[in-house]
Amino acid sequence: MMAFLRANSPGQEGSTLKAGSMDGRSKTGANLIKVLLADDHTMFRQGIAGVLAEYGGMEVVGQTNNDEGAVELARRMKPDVVLMQVQMPLQRARENLRRMREATDPPPKVVIVTMIEDPRRVREIMNLGVSAYIVKSASAEHLVAAVRAAILDPKSKDVVVGMPLDLLEKAEESTQSVLSARELEILLLAARGLSNRQIAGSLHVAEGTVKRHLANTFEKMDVRSRGEATRMALHEEWITIQDVTDDLEGSEESG
Repeated sequence: MMAFLRANSPGQEGSTLKAGSMDGRSKTGANLIKVLLADDHTMFRQGIAGVLAEYGGMEVVGQTNNDEGAVELARRMKPDVVLMQVQMPLQRARENLRRMREATDPPPKVVIVTMIEDPRRVREIMNLGVSAYIVKSASAEHLVAAVRAAILDPKSKDVVVGMPLDLLEKAEESTQSVLSARELEILLLAARGLSNRQIAGSLHVAEGTVKRHLANTFEKMDVRSRGEATRMALHEEWITIQDVTDDLEGSEESG
């Protein structure tokens, strides 16, 4: 059974979003919703573009095969919604979303369309500040409703979720075991060998804040040291060896 609803903050119940009540075949106003597509499969992008055109009220203003290209296109085309895929690890997606939001005013709403159905990953992706999370097995009607929901309720902090119901329930159950964006950021810096003081300086926060985040991280991961946490994060693909070594290589070159 496919669930399609608004997911609130962890621990709260979501409200069902009726896809039929947001049928894209009836326009919501004179202005078209400008949509940017970012996915590495050309045929998938073309298929989505066809679906949006069929339902009406939406206009595809650009297409790209990666999220980095989406940043530049979003700056130029000023879309209302960016419909994009996301892959693991999430570090680059998080950085590109940040850049996209900084490069556009107002920033576009982001609808994630992905094949990722791991409950832990679902919650991580939802924590990126996206407006909707749709698995690629969802119907065209659900996808269109998600795009429209992002625009019709722009101040909402909820995330529209379209995925199998059992997967959504598992994602909610696993909420407490998933690291927040800040916790993952600090863990990555710790994995690179930075001290608490260096991490605090890099992120412009108090050293005590870093210690608190690391303590929360260790508790969630059920580990006792940075080394254990790093090994587990690498094994679970929350971070990669390249994530850990990229900055170190840059430091060696600059030195």
